[in-house]
Amino acid sequence: MFWKGKIVFLTGASSGIGEALALELAKRGAILGLLARRENLLLDLAAECERLNAEARVFPCDITDETAVANAAEKLRNEFGKIDILIANAGIGGGAKHAKDLMPQDFRRVVNTNLIGAANSVAAVLPQMIECGSGQLVAISSLAGFRGLPKSAAYCASKAGMTTFFESVRLDVQSKGVDVTIIQPGFIKTPLTSGRENKMPFLMELDDSIPYFLRAIEKKKKFAAFPWQLATIVRAGNFFPAWLYDKIAGGAKYRE
Repeated sequence: MFWKGKIVFLTGASSGIGEALALELAKRGAILGLLARRENLLLDLAAECERLNAEARVFPCDITDETAVANAAEKLRNEFGKIDILIANAGIGGGAKHAKDLMPQDFRRVVNTNLIGAANSVAAVLPQMIECGSGQLVAISSLAGFRGLPKSAAYCASKAGMTTFFESVRLDVQSKGVDVTIIQPGFIKTPLTSGRENKMPFLMELDDSIPYFLRAIEKKKKFAAFPWQLATIVRAGNFFPAWLYDKIAGGAKYRE
């Protein structure tokens, strides 16, 4: 019954993890505020949620537009009284680009979406949560935020930043009644990972991954990383000296 009647503000809702989460939360009785750029996909998703007897509202806007995100959150609050849970899921991959080909505007686009967009989402909901003395912020980060990976400079930087941003926020709000959950998944079959030629280690089916997200949120875990096999390897990499890490990770091609 955790989700019954909860007002959830979900960004990046139109496809992939966001879409799958929205449908599962609809089945569990949540009230959904769905934010993404593609209005047609949001409308289709909201209709599907409503067929599952859930209430859903759509907010078509760009996560990098702080005013639009704030207005969307305000509209959701005005209708339902508050926002119980933010799931900051909006993100892009940025493509697999060698550092020599990295353009500042491409780097900026990834960081603005994945990191600044998350900050926009938090700013839109956190003051009200603190005022109410309750709420939960959920970051959909990535195992790619632990250490740098080949041809992933923008993505890794954005996810490392996202993880530490939410951890810092958690320290600020830990006595204010607001919980912060940082989820760091590995490779999941979504539009973000489609089209890669090389095999991704411990690749998860989207439907198989959703219970891991839900369990982390329901238990209000501070950190949750999965699948455990890949999470263990990645965490171990934190303790490798640079020469060893470079030797092992330097030849990885699963981002291609």
